[in-house]
Amino acid sequence: MSASSEVTAAQKAYQSVKARILSGELPPSEMITEGEVAQQLGISRTPVREALLRLEVEGHLRLYPKRGALVVPIAPAQIHEIFDARLLVESHAAHVACAAPEASHARLLEILSVVINQQSQAIDDGELQRYAELDAQFHHHLIGAGGNTLLTEFATSIRERQQRLVAASVDRDADRARVYLEGHRALYERLRDRDPVGYSDTLAEHLNTAKGTLL
Repeated sequence: MSASSEVTAAQKAYQSVKARILSGELPPSEMITEGEVAQQLGISRTPVREALLRLEVEGHLRLYPKRGALVVPIAPAQIHEIFDARLLVESHAAHVACAAPEASHARLLEILSVVINQQSQAIDDGELQRYAELDAQFHHHLIGAGGNTLLTEFATSIRERQQRLVAASVDRDADRARVYLEGHRALYERLRDRDPVGYSDTLAEHLNTAKGTLL
C-alpha cells in the first residue's frame, strides 16, 4: 500500500470511529479493537492504529496495549466545564450578532431557521442522532457569527463533546429533544429581537436544562 493510500485509509478510519463516538453509537466505556475496525472498513490495522492514536490525543479514546481502545466517558466535572465555556463564548457571540448590520443579521436568522426546521423534521422522523448533529450546528452557526476566529476555533474543540452529550441526553427520548428544540426557538426569538441579554439568559436556562439530564 502506498503512503498516500495509507493516509487515506487512516483518515477513513479516523472519521468513521469519530462519527460513531459523537453519535453515541459507540457509547462511553465501550471497548473497540484495531482488528474490529479494520475488518469493518476493509483496511489494514496500521492506519486504524494511527486513527485511534489521533482520537486518544483528542481525548475521545484511551488505548490499552493488546486489549483495545476505551471510549472515554465525559466526567461530571468536564460536563460543568463544557457548559460554562459554551455560555461564555456563545453569549459574547450573541452580543456581536445582535449588533450586526441588517443583511448579516437577516442571513444568520435564515440559517438558524433552516436548522430549526431540520431539527423538527429529524425528531418527527425518529432520527435523534441526526437531531444531535443539528443541535451542535445551531450553536456553532451563532458562535461563527461572532466573527472571532480564535473563539470559533475554541468552540469547535468543545462542539464535539457537546454533540456527544446531546446524543446521550436525547437517546431514544424524542420528548426531551422537543424540549431542547423549544429552547432553540426561544434563542432564535431573542436573536431576532436583537436582545443579547435576553439571549444570554435564555441560553443559561437552556444549558441548565440539558445539564440537569446528564448529572
